[in-house]
Amino acid sequence: MPEYPDIENYVDALRERILGRRLLGWRFLHPFLLRTVDPPQDMFINHEVTSVDRHEKRIVLGFQGELFASIHLMILGRLSWNDGQHAPADRKVTRPAARGGTLFDAAFEGGGTLALTESGSKRRAAIHLASGSQAVQALRRGGLEVDQATLPEFAARLRSENHTVKRALTDPRLVSGVGNAYSDEILHAACMNPFLQTGKMSDDDCSHLFDAVRSVLTSWRARLADERGGAFPTKVTAFHPAMAVHGRYGKPCPRCGTAVQRIRYAENESNYCPRCQTGGVVYADRALSRLLKGDWPRTVEELENEPGIRY
Repeated sequence: MPEYPDIENYVDALRERILGRRLLGWRFLHPFLLRTVDPPQDMFINHEVTSVDRHEKRIVLGFQGELFASIHLMILGRLSWNDGQHAPADRKVTRPAARGGTLFDAAFEGGGTLALTESGSKRRAAIHLASGSQAVQALRRGGLEVDQATLPEFAARLRSENHTVKRALTDPRLVSGVGNAYSDEILHAACMNPFLQTGKMSDDDCSHLFDAVRSVLTSWRARLADERGGAFPTKVTAFHPAMAVHGRYGKPCPRCGTAVQRIRYAENESNYCPRCQTGGVVYADRALSRLLKGDWPRTVEELENEPGIRY
């Protein structure tokens, strides 16, 4: 799922291209993409784009007349931009988009078309249309914007419920803009156990994590901006070669060289360095540990001396 650094880069790229331009037309090419019926979509046509903002993990386009389009890409949704002159999009839906095809497109004054695609067969991406700032604010989940918060606010939010710190960081009701990928990077930067209970976090733990959240998100936003230059983002992925632990199972930790470990659950996974983050403890991965049972290594030393483990 695109997270804070990715969404901010989308927002920056869209501001450069559509701010101050009129919407000439748009199409919604899947019946489940548009989640609202009021205000009607035709009301936005020929209205100028007055703002482009990030609301948590949503991209919100503001139009004249206090009209808003809130775009949530979910896990596999992606945006693309096509330069050049284009006719206004035909607003009549002729057939649902094919798997992996375009779910939405919009043509803007001065040339250029914005499109939304979603890979896979599940349709989770969503667009909500809203009239008035209160209506668009109501779509927020309430997560704390850490770059705008104080340390006491952050600590209070973490301790408001007792979860693992990994879950707390990725809960949109608690912290805004962080998902599976960047939570791994944040916890590695903080040298923190992903499974530490937030109710047991010390003041120092909260301070280290607070600094890590701000540092990791802002540095990755800048890195992605540098990579795209002035182009529209085209490689929005949760897996970057420069990441420390996320998606790097079995590869050496850049800090200490220990093989990165993971725990997979549902559609997510937690990647961590057992030497830097868990005091040498290797946690059981549901799939592999069930297979190996008693042979599953429990410490870094057992892991590194186990000839049967392959990365």
